Amino acid sequence: MTIKDRVRKLTKYFGTNDPFEIAEALGVLIVKHPLVDVRGYYHYFQRCDIIYIDDRLPEHVQKFVCAHELGHMFLHKGVNAVFMDTKTHFKTSKYETEADSFAMELLVPNEVILENIYFTVYQLSQLLGYDKELVRLRLKSFREM
Repeated sequence: MTIKDRVRKLTKYFGTNDPFEIAEALGVLIVKHPLVDVRGYYHYFQRCDIIYIDDRLPEHVQKFVCAHELGHMFLHKGVNAVFMDTKTHFKTSKYETEADSFAMELLVPNEVILENIYFTVYQLSQLLGYDKELVRLRLKSFREM
């Protein structure tokens, strides 16, 4: 199943694309606490899914981190990959790129792209509040429809 298919199935089943609502419905424990050197990470411990999020981040960034970590939960359950913070938000590792794709697919529905189809990547980045590399990643997925 592709990332796009997983996200479509999730949003249809839960009736939302809000990662916090989806996590709550799934019984995922969300721990918001000051973190050092990371914005968040996913941990699977004793059959419990836990997402840690730096509570000092702006609310819209916490939402992205939650969506990203849900991506790890659905795509890389046994890996416990750490979501490392970088200046560009662009990840070179396969796991991080997949989790970013999952997050952007969840947070930026096709309708939003279609409503702004003539915007540049920079304009979409400004409008949506996501780094240009994340917007490019989402647009690539959109073009593969």
